[in-house]
Amino acid sequence: MARLPSGVVVVSARYGSGYRGLTASSLVSISADPPMVLVGLEREATTRAAVVEGKAFNVSVLTRTQEFIADRFAGRAPAIDESWREIPHRLGTNGIPLIEGCVAWLECSLVATHPAGDHDICVGRVEAAVAGAGDPLILWDRSFWTLR
Repeated sequence: MARLPSGVVVVSARYGSGYRGLTASSLVSISADPPMVLVGLEREATTRAAVVEGKAFNVSVLTRTQEFIADRFAGRAPAIDESWREIPHRLGTNGIPLIEGCVAWLECSLVATHPAGDHDICVGRVEAAVAGAGDPLILWDRSFWTLR
């Protein structure tokens, strides 16, 4: 699967008085009407628990200049504090963070969760979508790439 290129996103959710997030490359559009996406979340991840508990999540589609953010949310760089103080973000209409400067943003309500091995497939109805600017960050062969 490392040979299949994919976009890199941060999935975010509210958790108690703070926020959680993780880097994912499994975002898939599954329906246009109604608009729906799915994302695979590791069953033991706190972000997955936050998504299921809060029944909502946001997606920030990262740009090629946001590799460090991808690394941080993947646990390969300094950890993110629960308030996200060091991450430039704004809150979506659902009160969940959206990272600034991205290619696109989605605000989703959780409609279903399906077990899949050590992950859960979380299906979200897209309640809001906004296009940003820039070239997307791509994951291929365990490394980050760009379109240019």
